[in-house]
Amino acid sequence: MEVPYSYLLDQFSDPEPIFNDMRALVKTGDYTLGKPLIEFEQQFAAYFGTAYAIGVGTGTDALRLSLLALDVKPGDEVITAANTFYSTAAAIATIGAIPVFADVDDNFVMDIDQIEASITKRTKAIIPVHLHGCPVDMHKILSIARKHNLHVVEDACQAIGAEIDGKKVGSFGSTGCFSLHPLKNINVWGDGGVITTNSEAIHDKLLLLRNNGLKNRDECMVYAYNCRLDTLQAVVGLHVMKTIRWIIDQRVKHGAWYDKELSHIQGITVPPRRQNMRYVHHNYVVQAEGRDGLLAHLRARGVDAKVHYPLPLHLQEASNYLHYHQGDFPAAEQQAKKIISLPVHQHLHEGQLRHVVTAIKEFY
Repeated sequence: MEVPYSYLLDQFSDPEPIFNDMRALVKTGDYTLGKPLIEFEQQFAAYFGTAYAIGVGTGTDALRLSLLALDVKPGDEVITAANTFYSTAAAIATIGAIPVFADVDDNFVMDIDQIEASITKRTKAIIPVHLHGCPVDMHKILSIARKHNLHVVEDACQAIGAEIDGKKVGSFGSTGCFSLHPLKNINVWGDGGVITTNSEAIHDKLLLLRNNGLKNRDECMVYAYNCRLDTLQAVVGLHVMKTIRWIIDQRVKHGAWYDKELSHIQGITVPPRRQNMRYVHHNYVVQAEGRDGLLAHLRARGVDAKVHYPLPLHLQEASNYLHYHQGDFPAAEQQAKKIISLPVHQHLHEGQLRHVVTAIKEFY
């Protein structure tokens, strides 16, 4: 039995309704910052319970523009997790700021107890990463940030729909940053991103930063960037928004089923789940003894398992200039040797899920 990791062929098996709306857009010529984009931003903000949502080119743009809007400057330090996707650190580094890594906990997210030890006079912001759809404890993060007068930019690129005490991640910090990459819960047939915020001042600054600094067609307020979300992609986003609750509910359901079935298998460690948090499983990740052997076994049985991510950021060549070393973040390093991601998407059926678990039991 085949158990694919990607769901895109199923999700867009009937693209004609989207094509029909695209044909309607073509008749208007409204391609840049058009009406569908405005509608998508309004729906996105409403879903997350924020005052504003700003469509941008990528999730990386969302992070980078957020830091710029908060006046993070070259030489400032920004604390983030050692095991996140490369874009989190890249957004910090490409504006000239300095990524400062922190180790992680059993949920694969930033170990909050280690943050304060990393704060210096140059620290300007914290980027907690809700990795794999697992929320970071934002109440504790915000308490530390207030104590040290730091900005908080939530990297929620993998956590659309995740919640803490019923409040969606991406609505706690100064900004929330989201990716609309094809494998995200809301996707737009290519790269895309969104920034959420409750601050009118930050919103207004972001509108300038994403659109060449233009106040209007003839007045440039600041030299900035061209990283708008395309109106054509917003058409796709509006269609996906119609089913977003079902998408997330299915992933939550599948993740809970995996938790129950895998917790009894010796050799598999299921992350602890906090009762006040909703885990949306962008990736369903566990730690596995003999991970590489299990990965090969699953793939031989038709299960398209993955590893996210096999080498922590502080050990990447791109981080050499930061002068980190092996052993600096032992939890992230040990997890990188054991983590495995299982297919969990919304289009899987019960037989496929059972096949995954059966294959894992066979291996052990």
